[in-house]
Amino acid sequence: MSKLMSVELETVLIPEGDFLMGSETGSKIEMPVHSVWIDSFAIAKYPVTRWEYAVFLEATQCNQPLYWDMPEFQNPNQPVVGTSWYDAVNYCTWLSQLTGKTYRLPTEGEREKASRGGLVGHNYPFGNHLPSDCNGGRNSILKPIGSEGPNNYGLFNMSEGVHEWCLDWYSGDYYQQSPHRNPDGPEDGNRKVARGGSWRHKICYSRCASRSSLAPEKAFSDFGFRCAMDID
Repeated sequence: MSKLMSVELETVLIPEGDFLMGSETGSKIEMPVHSVWIDSFAIAKYPVTRWEYAVFLEATQCNQPLYWDMPEFQNPNQPVVGTSWYDAVNYCTWLSQLTGKTYRLPTEGEREKASRGGLVGHNYPFGNHLPSDCNGGRNSILKPIGSEGPNNYGLFNMSEGVHEWCLDWYSGDYYQQSPHRNPDGPEDGNRKVARGGSWRHKICYSRCASRSSLAPEKAFSDFGFRCAMDID
């Protein structure tokens, strides 16, 4: 198998249907809890790794992301970090052209549904109780993929590792008027949605409903991404 074709992603089919999105016990931007219908789609089991992103860089001659040369991010099985939203979109476009499939970033609704793994009324992909190794912060490290999970859909690192870019523009009050079927965010904005935990945070696991955001041109050492795929 060629190096290029070996970056074909292992994906999981997420079934269509309703789920309860948001939280009444988190921050205001997670309210209200509301029923959302998501059409079936596929999503990668893992966030994109440094190794996979290196293949992309070699093939496209794109610029290396921030932090690429830092020694703490040299493990090929770590999630790639330092990618802007535009970098993530470019990767999905390249992978689509390479494979003939339609890869993209997941919407915020898709990402939360996938994270919940079919569980109802639970804070985390694995239930309501944090594991004993939940502390991150100053002395923490970015672990290789597979360090958390799988959830009931067979997905890994849905709440721990890096913040993962989503397709949507961000609005703090979007849930007040979001559509029931396949919400894909406001028409425009200044920041893009991100979901998932951060190895740098004091508590490195993120609740399924937790929302974060960042300007799409920005890049940090705890931001990466995961690809989703349209289902014909």
